[in-house]
Amino acid sequence: MASNSYDEEGEFCRSYLILKPREASFLDLLRLLLFPSDISARRRSIHCPTEEAEERVKDFDRRWIIFISLAVQKLLLLMEKPLAAAGYLVETGLNLLSINGGASGLLNNIVKGKVVWPDKESVSFVSAVGQVDRRVDLDRHIRHRGPKYYRSLAMMAAKLAWENAAFVKSVITWHWKMELLGYYNFWNDSQHEPTTGATVFRDRNLIVVAFRGTRAFVAEDWRTDVDISWYELEGIGKAHRGFMEALGLQQGKGWPKEIQQGPDGLHQYAYYELRSLLKEALRADTDGEDMKFIVTGHSLGGALAILFASVLAIHEEAWLLERLEGVYAFGQPRVGDEPFGEFMKQRFKTYKVNYLRYVYSNDIVPRLPADDKSLMFKHFSPCLFFGSWLYRGKVLEEEPNKNYFSPLWAIPKVLNAVWELIRGFIIPYIEGPTYTESWVLKLVRLFGIAVPGIPAHCPQDYVNLTRLGPVTYLEDDYRLA
Repeated sequence: MASNSYDEEGEFCRSYLILKPREASFLDLLRLLLFPSDISARRRSIHCPTEEAEERVKDFDRRWIIFISLAVQKLLLLMEKPLAAAGYLVETGLNLLSINGGASGLLNNIVKGKVVWPDKESVSFVSAVGQVDRRVDLDRHIRHRGPKYYRSLAMMAAKLAWENAAFVKSVITWHWKMELLGYYNFWNDSQHEPTTGATVFRDRNLIVVAFRGTRAFVAEDWRTDVDISWYELEGIGKAHRGFMEALGLQQGKGWPKEIQQGPDGLHQYAYYELRSLLKEALRADTDGEDMKFIVTGHSLGGALAILFASVLAIHEEAWLLERLEGVYAFGQPRVGDEPFGEFMKQRFKTYKVNYLRYVYSNDIVPRLPADDKSLMFKHFSPCLFFGSWLYRGKVLEEEPNKNYFSPLWAIPKVLNAVWELIRGFIIPYIEGPTYTESWVLKLVRLFGIAVPGIPAHCPQDYVNLTRLGPVTYLEDDYRLA
């Protein structure tokens, strides 16, 4: 399938919903919410076929969700520069402390006039996510190709994807003793800049593709997460617009099977470049029949991981899909509707692709966008759900409290957040010093008592569940193969 048909609006598909936060004012949003017959406010706020526009604004619940998504996006647009400035101060400050040996070392270097200033592209610079969980070594207790091997390696790769090129190369080459195949920042046509990070490396006869998750201080990443815009792919279903654009959706063309990428290498698109790299790497291997690859990511990275496999299925890339051992998604948001999910379930069953979707406790992100009568977003697989008590796991059709904002769960979520804060002080004495939590994470957990779903999304607990959580009785029952 090359692309979908065009309509009179110039879009590549006939059914779509596009929110326009840059064009709409806050007054337009209020008018859209309170006066759905106001055509001018509607046109500045949303873009979709006329019949669908009428249907969308008829129901107050739908208008309310559209209003919330647009309002949050506009706030993020206003916060873009302050958020970036805050990120610079936080990351620089944390790295200034760590590079100079902590607070006492920094004070001593200031006195001596020998302060080491952090370089964002150096091997010693650690991202905000990396500061929350500073572990870089693989668990030596997990043997190669053992029952926890894939999921543990996948989560560590997903966490590593946030770091700079020098840091990534150092960890993969010297700590993991593996081969780095590529480090990328891919172009996004919608945002007119590179927004999508990915790391590719090889461990013996396994290739790992890890997509970077949401960057903590980048407003556009958060805007992609909260945007509920979608495109309907003909014969497949509806899929999240922002995630597809981050993966390399071609403006006005959709997903043509082949494209002409920029000769300067500046405008590389994630799906097309990674597909090409995988074909080349898999074919070049002398034991190509045994070589497999996995795709992984945390948060936004998890959404990109499953959509990457989805576009391979749309393009009927059978040769690659037969070598795809699995998609490992951690804290992944919803990416499409029910027909889209049925399409993917059928394709994964045909090619025996494992799709393992991990959800930890009260993590808010897997519960977004909402799955209710006003939205069509749905997960299309059960989840491997792990609770906060000893990381015990079970297979569920849907994570508990699937839309997060239920008032019935308010008190249990707060109590659980308090327990997670306490557990952070206890767990090193139970499981060993590897599980010591940074003071940065402890502050995040303290904040999480007010907003429990945020610290539950941090990579620390996902790394822990891949190491400490049960595996055999969960994943053997879960796998499609």
